[in-house]
Amino acid sequence: MNLSYWELKEWFSNIDFTIVGSGIVGLNCALQLKKIHPKAKILILEKGILPQGASTKNAGFACFGSLSEIIDDLNFHSEQEVFQLVKKRWEGLQLLRKNLGDKKIDFQQHKGFELFDSADFFEACISKKDHINQLLKPIFKEAVFSTSKNTFGFQNVHQQYSVNNFEGQLNTGKMMAHLLQKVQKKSVKIINSIHVESFAENEGTVHVKTNRLDFYTKKLLITTNGFASQLLQENVQPARAQVLITKPIKNLQIKGTFHLDKGYYYFRNIDNRILFGGGRNLDFKAENTFEFGETELIQYQLENMLKEIILPNIPFQIDQRWSGIMGVGNQKKAIVKQVSNHVFCGVRLGGMGIAIGSIVGKELADLTT
Repeated sequence: MNLSYWELKEWFSNIDFTIVGSGIVGLNCALQLKKIHPKAKILILEKGILPQGASTKNAGFACFGSLSEIIDDLNFHSEQEVFQLVKKRWEGLQLLRKNLGDKKIDFQQHKGFELFDSADFFEACISKKDHINQLLKPIFKEAVFSTSKNTFGFQNVHQQYSVNNFEGQLNTGKMMAHLLQKVQKKSVKIINSIHVESFAENEGTVHVKTNRLDFYTKKLLITTNGFASQLLQENVQPARAQVLITKPIKNLQIKGTFHLDKGYYYFRNIDNRILFGGGRNLDFKAENTFEFGETELIQYQLENMLKEIILPNIPFQIDQRWSGIMGVGNQKKAIVKQVSNHVFCGVRLGGMGIAIGSIVGKELADLTT
């Protein structure tokens, strides 16, 4: 691809920071870099026509963990580690709301509800509710989790919920549109449909090879989350999340964010529709992929659960289906580190991009000082 003198000089010369990925982390990283280095020339490269991974494809949950998820995390992490995970997620959500404003992202706090498929599992989780509330009290100052009766008429589940009193929801599209707008107002250049294939560190610079051209940058910051292993040797694997959304449903009474099966399924109301996603636990191997797309196995299960549990006796039609790629690993903690002299990364958000993306981006930028 032969670029003109003007194009090379304006977009690809004397670059101080190049960010790979224009998702939540990459954009927040750019904002923080501009605070630290107001005169820096910052370039963001994005392989999709829109942010490609999960930032514009997620369900819009402003969450930090359901009761069963947090209990499950305690099986693999210390209490202090779990406390820090939740604290970071909560602080990240507050930073996101502060940066963009609740109105611009359509933030609403209708609480989060966890459904249980059996009385035994419900009782097992509720028996630990007070302990979890006590653990998290320094963050929230009051009880996070309580219980509620089945007020939404769900069927084939236990007739009581666990309730997260601090969980909310937002409009993913509005969030990303306003974030992109805010970054561009800072004179950060964003180039779409360009794929970074490799990079090589030289003395004082990084040589970046893309599918369109090669160029040099002083520092390279990788924020590709689920796609990170294509460029880095870090413990992060792709995890595809499949989603569907119904057509508008007349007099829909369901309001809030909902979790089933330790968070492997999740649904919410939006524009008088039900958005429903999850099911990768049906086939972890197949969903450990860089490929977007939907499978008959998971889509059938999502539709069946809509009929049997969420919308029993309520006719509905599926309007759209899509998928996003998350980044997961053997630990819930995100990887924010300096990889080498001039290369840095902020990846492995573990399905909590909305919660921690803003703070991970900020931390990544701070590493460059």
